[in-house]
Amino acid sequence: MKTFCGRANPTTGALDSVEESEEYDYHQEIARSCFADMLHDHDRNKKYYRGIRAAVARVKARGERVIILDIGTGTGLLSMMAVTAGADFCYAVEVFKPMAEAAQRIVEKNGFSEKIKIINKHSTDVTVGPDGDMQMKANVLITELFDTELIGEGALPSYEHAHHNLVQEACEAVPHRATVYAQLVESELLWSWAQLQPVEVEGARLVPPPAMGLCAGAHSVCDIQLSQVSPRSFTPLGPLCTMFSVDFSKPVSSAFQSHTSQFVARSGGRAQVVLSWWDLDMDPSGSVVCTMAPSWTYPQPKMAPWRDHWMQSVYFLPSESRVTEGEELGLTVCHDDYSLWYGLQSRRDSQTEAPPPRPCCTCQAHLVWTRPRFGELNDGRRTESYVSALRSVLMGDSVCLGVSDGSLLPVFARMIGAKKVLSSVLEANSMEGGVELLEIRPEQLTSKDLGGEQISVLMGEPCFSSSLLPWHSLFFWYCRTALAGLLRPNATILPRSATLHMVAVEFQDLWRIRAPCGTCEGFNVSPMDEMKSLDFRESREAEPHPLWEYPCRALTRSTGVMTFDFTQRVPQQPISRCHGVALWMEYHLTADITVSAGLIGPVSEQGECEWSRHRKQGVYFLRSPWDSSDGAAVSYSFTFEPSTGDIKMDFSVEPILVD
Repeated sequence: MKTFCGRANPTTGALDSVEESEEYDYHQEIARSCFADMLHDHDRNKKYYRGIRAAVARVKARGERVIILDIGTGTGLLSMMAVTAGADFCYAVEVFKPMAEAAQRIVEKNGFSEKIKIINKHSTDVTVGPDGDMQMKANVLITELFDTELIGEGALPSYEHAHHNLVQEACEAVPHRATVYAQLVESELLWSWAQLQPVEVEGARLVPPPAMGLCAGAHSVCDIQLSQVSPRSFTPLGPLCTMFSVDFSKPVSSAFQSHTSQFVARSGGRAQVVLSWWDLDMDPSGSVVCTMAPSWTYPQPKMAPWRDHWMQSVYFLPSESRVTEGEELGLTVCHDDYSLWYGLQSRRDSQTEAPPPRPCCTCQAHLVWTRPRFGELNDGRRTESYVSALRSVLMGDSVCLGVSDGSLLPVFARMIGAKKVLSSVLEANSMEGGVELLEIRPEQLTSKDLGGEQISVLMGEPCFSSSLLPWHSLFFWYCRTALAGLLRPNATILPRSATLHMVAVEFQDLWRIRAPCGTCEGFNVSPMDEMKSLDFRESREAEPHPLWEYPCRALTRSTGVMTFDFTQRVPQQPISRCHGVALWMEYHLTADITVSAGLIGPVSEQGECEWSRHRKQGVYFLRSPWDSSDGAAVSYSFTFEPSTGDIKMDFSVEPILVD
């Protein structure tokens, strides 16, 4: 049975009704879950396998039958490893129904049905006993319940329950232990993602409100591919600290805990950011270690395994503080059942001070702006482009309307000298009389809202919190169309247009998240490839990815494939252009000033790309790879549908035949 679902259209701003199958949410979950990334993580798989073989051998050496409990089995891979290693029976728990069904098919395909029981429940609902899901408690606990922050997927409550209810005392566990590491650093780049920095405009200094400077920020972790943040972008102020370990073979508590590591500052600077990652010891001796450390910690960085399901964490301290070389410090980490946060004290204070409270945004900015958005607003070169563009179009009698979420353009316009500016205002800059906040949608604005005046400059970055893909910011175009009756005949639209660009790329690693799985560590997991969900609509369209985190090599030149003229209204008919793949927008503020939300420099002769850190780019994955050395023509078509604000695209790669 199909059903109509409401979908907020990020491009047009309208609420659309879309007909979806009853299994749509399942399709979404699996298509976006990157199970393929985990199955292609051979470093993880091989180390789990070694840990499982060792655990099974230890139990057998005691003369016991090996009963496995595998929590979060996913495809059933770890359970099949356990049975292959000699386990007598395995209970594999998977709460997500489509994945449990896939695991059942994979187990059957590999001939393990008699020794592996798939239980489609949350582990805390599993029962033990003659009539229960498990006939007996397990003596080996295998789990993969971790995220980039280690505990963000509820690992601690699941372990806590399992030890009390599902496994025997003194059971073996794979992994056996997790250890969290952290390092205090100063980083102008990373700190720019946490706090709005002052900016100079027309000789005046624009400063953030005091409440923003005193705000501890958002409590959520910033998870990134830290390997792509150059060590030149930060200064270590202390050593890499071991913060705490969790022994999974013993009862685990999900209650609040804090741990402090004391050290001597190795250099002076501003303490701003904590970089963190963790290791898994697959066996009690710690001889089999799966580490999340970034590549620049390796003697040979290119030897570091790549994975996207586990990355590294960046935590921002509640406020920056000065430290001096040789100063004795205490770095404290706190955690509850799902998240971590950090605080810094002098060593003498760390003995008496209460643990740092969980960060909580009190200024509202961290609830409105994402961390990449903070970085975008703090980008001096980008700001100068907008200020230069505004300077070239504003006059003393200009009436400006800003259409963007959380934008500083209205404040810049007022500082440059516009007569009247309507949008949001920063009170700390004493411009309440020049910038007016209008809490109303553009299509609902009337001449009365504008004080009877017409708009001479309509401006936007554009940036909207609902935008995921590059063309979602075309919402600005729809706003401009809705406001057409309120514009002066000679009104300036800034940006005046935008061009959708594309380049065919060879990813160093990102391709793995959509690559077929086939055989994994000797087990046939092809039912994952056959699942309808992995060929569903969502997995065949462009996806948002911050490409600065994912190295790639350009195989073609950057090409503008479609231009949108914001000086005109949104057309009634589709815009199509066919010729004969990363995608991003470039905004043409004026005839000679352009801001790119994708490539921010020319492609090198070797195809190396430098991407903006502030926006995500669109990525269209070809269904099968092609070898550029063989010679091929990339053909593509783009269609802009004004009714939906969506861009339909199709790509094909054809070999070039040589007579």
